[in-house]
Amino acid sequence: MLRGMAAAARRGWRGAAPATWRRCRRCCCGQAGRRRQQRWVPPAGSPSGVVAYNSRSRSKEPLVLARERVATWYSCGPTVYDRAHLGHACSYVRFDIIRRILTHFFETEVIMVMGITDIDDKIIKRANEMNISPVALARIYEEDFKQDMAALKVLPPTVYMRVTENIPQIISFIKTIIANGQAYATSRGNVYFDVKSWGERYGVLTAISPDTQDEAVDTDKRYGKDFALWKAAKPQELFWTSPWGEGRPGWHIECSTISSAVFGKQLDIHSGGIDLAFPHHENEIAQCEVYHQCEQWGNYFLHSGHLHVKGSQEKMSKSLKNYITIKDFLQKFSSDQFRMFCLRSRYSSVEFSDETMNDAKHLLQAISSFIRDANAYIKGQLVCDPVREDVLWERLASTKVNVKAALADDFDTSRAVAAIMDLVHHGNRQLKAVTKDGGSPRSSVVYGSIISYIEGVFKALGMSFEERQVAAGGGNSALLFNVMDELVGFRTKVRNYALAVPEAADTVQTEEGAAGSKGPKQEQKEKRQKLMQERKPLLEACDGLRGNLAAFGIHIKDRSAVSTWEIVEGGRVEQQTEKKS
Repeated sequence: MLRGMAAAARRGWRGAAPATWRRCRRCCCGQAGRRRQQRWVPPAGSPSGVVAYNSRSRSKEPLVLARERVATWYSCGPTVYDRAHLGHACSYVRFDIIRRILTHFFETEVIMVMGITDIDDKIIKRANEMNISPVALARIYEEDFKQDMAALKVLPPTVYMRVTENIPQIISFIKTIIANGQAYATSRGNVYFDVKSWGERYGVLTAISPDTQDEAVDTDKRYGKDFALWKAAKPQELFWTSPWGEGRPGWHIECSTISSAVFGKQLDIHSGGIDLAFPHHENEIAQCEVYHQCEQWGNYFLHSGHLHVKGSQEKMSKSLKNYITIKDFLQKFSSDQFRMFCLRSRYSSVEFSDETMNDAKHLLQAISSFIRDANAYIKGQLVCDPVREDVLWERLASTKVNVKAALADDFDTSRAVAAIMDLVHHGNRQLKAVTKDGGSPRSSVVYGSIISYIEGVFKALGMSFEERQVAAGGGNSALLFNVMDELVGFRTKVRNYALAVPEAADTVQTEEGAAGSKGPKQEQKEKRQKLMQERKPLLEACDGLRGNLAAFGIHIKDRSAVSTWEIVEGGRVEQQTEKKS
């Protein structure tokens, strides 16, 4: 059903829309602009259990899949001419989180295709600067991109597809659009999509009108808004032979062809950054609906917002030269810390700074610390007062409900993380250490269930609570853990020996009444003092080791007769822990 003007007015872009979008809306804000706004038809199929913000309808919509428990998803991939930066990482990690939510929380198998743009003006320019072939340059940075995604724990798509490996299919796609009357070839060997011929159907995502005034252009286009499907080759450029002469594909036709080659005219989800919505995704929609002669191609368009550097209204981008490469970033922060940063915000526009990253680190440390303390409690290494199990079971049950509801509501990971942190808070409140064991039974099962749930949720979202929540430093973490276990175990034995001063009952008694002998209590006291003095260097060595390791972020916790360890951040700040000697 067509939405009325009031509904259209209520639908706004979530977050800050790009300036070009705002200008388009101002140009088309009259009755004619509203009349041209394309309707979105809810697809028939199987409900997924999720409501998602759909750029096609500009509102939240139930996510309905054509096939039960199967989602077809096309993702715009990188143009591989340089290293990927944190803005790219933010988009791909966020969509990886959404993919994992669909898979693990809503039992949906995701079939994802990602297109790799490996021929482009930027690639040709950079290759000329480096004096290598465009193909070689593209392969170098394609592999670099894949390594970055693996380091960020982004699942690979079901299949990558390169533009250069689909040239015949692209040419065939263009020929069909020409045959259907929505594209034309020029005498210069270019082929353009005829936007005006598509009429009011152009402007699905932006409500832009093909009738609005356009700037004068000195090209062979019939109309300024027409866009290239095929570009005639310039001298010394890489080219392919086509019915229109030597050339290469335009940008937008690549994704339309690749997606259609795999999924045909039925596509559930299309994703990309907000800057791709216009003109890239708008033009993809027009091309595919002409090619397939269908009313609606791509049922749901999901767009991630820009990553802004704190204090700046500019997005992070290569063109603005304000970016941080993924490799440089991972020298300072871990992939789990960045993923927590992404989880704490909606997938609209977000601000990046050391402060927001530190907030994410502290959340991870708080969760890790709770898990370690809860494990110590289960093992009997942490002695506490009796636990209110009924309260914790109730909290765990409500957390499960709240997390699932948050994720079903447009993948609201921020609300889901808040619910888990509330569970951690209530779990921590009852893990208060006491000096003596009162003999009450431990509530190990409830804490085991809480740990299992928390670890399961974050594992499903692509994270792990291993011993180290810091930037990756190599592949020897397993060896480090084993060495630390042995070291801390040896220290514990030394420390326990140093503290094991014999009590009165263990002291050898002297005969009472012997001439010149001291009383038994006095002798016992002197022996204890002597032993303590002899063993003091051992305790000092144990404390010294604990302090030295704290400088490297390794924190040893002495719990009566047992010691545990963890790797945290903050260096010598951790030395504030009370010494047991």
